[in-house]
Amino acid sequence: MYPLIDKELVRERFCRTLGSYGSNAVVQKAMAGELAELICKQEPGFSFERVLEVGAGSGALMAELLHRRSVKAYYANDLVEESRISLQGVLDRFPVGEFHFLAGDIETLELLPFSLDLVASNATLQWLDDLDRFFGKISDHLRPGGMLAFSTFGPSNMREIASIEGVGLSYHTLRELELLASRYFDLVVSREEKIPMEFSSPEAMLHHIRKTGVNGLLRRSWTKSRYLHFIEEYRRRFSSENGVSLTYHPLYCCLKKRAS
Repeated sequence: MYPLIDKELVRERFCRTLGSYGSNAVVQKAMAGELAELICKQEPGFSFERVLEVGAGSGALMAELLHRRSVKAYYANDLVEESRISLQGVLDRFPVGEFHFLAGDIETLELLPFSLDLVASNATLQWLDDLDRFFGKISDHLRPGGMLAFSTFGPSNMREIASIEGVGLSYHTLRELELLASRYFDLVVSREEKIPMEFSSPEAMLHHIRKTGVNGLLRRSWTKSRYLHFIEEYRRRFSSENGVSLTYHPLYCCLKKRAS
């Protein structure tokens, strides 16, 4: 049983870092480009009628999709209502026929659009509590043959931090995600990769984490002694040629709703 995630804490952390997320979340931005490419390879047309993005955030995936395809109606959801401002900046560069912003937790939102061609989500599903229910809900809102495409993170993600602190998100494996989704979708393509990032010091790594809001699960405040212990342990265990390393573990999955 996976522990429930404190969504309010996650919202607060991402809201606080919204202005710095775009320039610091380099892995998540690269994932958005990879996901957009996967989507467009599977859907070689020039446009989508109705698209829902889950966890639109600072607009990285929106920009990558709209750079490649035109969209008649774009529905963007995010837990952080202030994300709307960042998304408007993307729309100024890549206009759509209609734009609707849906603020709130996708797991509890009720008024979602139907007959969608595409539901896309970049680096978000790891924050959800009940993926089986989410997959079922999305299937209900897609047209037959419509696509669900997402990127998220696997069990090795930020393993260095988890190994010292003993806390972290409970990430699913790619195979687990495929099995959960198979009740509602046919698998089109999936893959995973591991990306080692290097930082000059453990302090620089923590600064990166704070600027991207991905420490949203951790409520505990460190004492000075606890902080110094973490820095010392991280440097001792995860030193690299250029400082210290941190692992990201992106997963990508494209699925289609069954026709019947």
